[in-house]
Amino acid sequence: MKLRIEKVVYGGAGLAHPVEGEAAGRAAFVPYTLPGELVETSAAENKGGVLHAELVQIVEASSDRVKPKCAHFGECGGCHYQHANYKAQLEIKTEILQETLKRAGLAELPAIEVHAGEPWGYRNRIRLRVAKVDDVLRVGYLRRGSNDFLPIAMCPIAAPILWRAAEALLKLAETSNAARWMEKIAEVEFFTTQDESALQMSLFTQHRVTGFDAFCERLRELLPELVGAGISMLRAEGSRRTERPRAIAAWGAEGLSYAAAGEKYWVSRGGFFQVNRFLVDELVRIVAAGRRGTLAWDLYAGVGLFSRALKTSFDEVVAVEAAADDLAKTFKGDGRRAVAATTAEFLRGAVVQRERPELVVMDPPRAGVGAEVCALLGRVATKEIVYVSCDPVTLARDLKALVDFGYRINELHMVDMFPQTFHQETVVVLGRP
Repeated sequence: MKLRIEKVVYGGAGLAHPVEGEAAGRAAFVPYTLPGELVETSAAENKGGVLHAELVQIVEASSDRVKPKCAHFGECGGCHYQHANYKAQLEIKTEILQETLKRAGLAELPAIEVHAGEPWGYRNRIRLRVAKVDDVLRVGYLRRGSNDFLPIAMCPIAAPILWRAAEALLKLAETSNAARWMEKIAEVEFFTTQDESALQMSLFTQHRVTGFDAFCERLRELLPELVGAGISMLRAEGSRRTERPRAIAAWGAEGLSYAAAGEKYWVSRGGFFQVNRFLVDELVRIVAAGRRGTLAWDLYAGVGLFSRALKTSFDEVVAVEAAADDLAKTFKGDGRRAVAATTAEFLRGAVVQRERPELVVMDPPRAGVGAEVCALLGRVATKEIVYVSCDPVTLARDLKALVDFGYRINELHMVDMFPQTFHQETVVVLGRP
């Protein structure tokens, strides 16, 4: 089919509607296309009443089309927009955010403010598969739309030290002793600081290993920034059990001290931290700047990224996190309270106690906060909510519920924490009239 691309939708594909044949009028999705382009596609696969086609060639290219920087773009499932210049990527994401919110019934929206940084080398964390290809040990990701291993030779969105670490690991594996050891490794994750001065490594295996300390010492000779490493046992292949990987050995420091927004955060090996090393400070500024008062709640607090910033202008900050090990160790002292609980559990108790903060900040996982939390926040009736979201679809659902409970959307910020991909971060400021 030849198709004229109308727009790009959340997920990265271009949307078109065939004008002739049996598929006329139906929605068709074509990856790696841009608005206005005329493209030739392969035969489309019908999934759930819509067509999914593969790009064969560009007949008429958009002026926003550029040559991808990565040799694996299109095969790898990690990036979706490398074929678009960065200005066009930001416009696409802004339009998707606005349309998603309006489709949820949110009609009166403020203008979207866009915040962007360096679009390459921004990731402070990558997780790679490890496997043999033609009897040579390689690292890689998954091929797009499959579970097949894709060996890679570059990753331009990763901080340079992360790829250098992968190369050091493969170089060490060329030695006979390390090769036998590395063949037992299924995956490796690297995490670095903003300035790339320190590095943590997590290895994952399905086999028992010995000599981990000696292996790490040898790797540090090639990679002086390595300060700590751990190895965990994955569940056995074919097992239906879904337990988390179990730590079986460790070396060096248990985490990293990550400097951001004028503070230092302790992030344990494998712990969550915002992935874009260039935009963390800007994200904190949007969330916390200019807000002050007596009491603030930081829900889904993680390691306390926003809690620390809020403490400079609030008398008391309550940081709520279900997995609060790191938070409990570091967020303590006068006016600082770390609570190990889910957000729903905390809010149920707060409603009973009739606690009323002046500010609620929440940065939930991709699934959003959900109906119960929205209903509880409706009862709390706080003066201001700052909602940080990494998924516009669940965000739109939750915002509609909060608006129905009496809140009003005062600010919208699109923070491009994930350049070259369809993912986006949104900060929404809500208040009560």
